[in-house]
This record gives sequence, structure tokens and C-alpha cells, in this order.
Amino acid sequence: MSGLEKAILIFGTQLKLAEAIGTSQQNISNWLKAGKVSPEFVIPIESATSGRVTRHELRPDIYPYELAS
Repeated sequence: MSGLEKAILIFGTQLKLAEAIGTSQQNISNWLKAGKVSPEFVIPIESATSGRVTRHELRPDIYPYELAS
């Protein structure tokens, strides 16, 4: 399961996730198809999920390592 799929599962629907991070459901759908979350929404998703989905899970190409707690 991808980080984005995990975030959708946490919120229940693409629309609820989109509303939580200030974007459209269509953007969420496009990211699923592309396999990449837009970089400007990585941190908002991490915050909206209270860290249950990390920036590394969403974009390991930009955030290659997990941050130590």
C-alpha cells in the first residue's frame, strides 16, 4: 500500500483527504494514477495524518530517509 493509499484509508475517502489538505479530489485521483504526490502537499498530508503517513512514504525521492524522532 502506498503512502497516499494509506492516507486515503485514514480519512475514508479521497474527497475527505482532499478537503483536509486544501486540494481537490481530482488531484488526489491524479496522484494515485501518477504514483506521486505533488511535492507541495507532502507535508500537509503528513500533518493531516498526525504523522501516520510520513513524507518518506509519500515521496522517498525527495525525502529519502525517515527522520529520527
